[in-house]
Amino acid sequence: MNNKKKVMICQPMRGLTDDEILGKRQFAIELLTAKGYEVIDTFFKDNFDLSNVKDPAIFYLSKSIEAMSTCDAAYFCEGWEYARGCLIEHEIAEQYGLEIIYEV
Repeated sequence: MNNKKKVMICQPMRGLTDDEILGKRQFAIELLTAKGYEVIDTFFKDNFDLSNVKDPAIFYLSKSIEAMSTCDAAYFCEGWEYARGCLIEHEIAEQYGLEIIYEV
């Protein structure tokens, strides 16, 4: 049985390339894994049908919140306080008692 705490990474993404996002994530994954966490992947690249979606950012935020429901903790990368999705994720983490970890 896996007793590791599950954590998701919350990071600003607007205006960044996939490579920039993934580079930042890799650093966080290595740090969190070394501390004994199981990192839940919330960098969604699935081929979702977005044909009826008016705002893809809201759609992907909803997927992130869905993943958050399986986590014990949330790791907030530098700059999270300037990203609207991260602000929402932070509020949820606070309100629902998830452990909050900040990049330092």
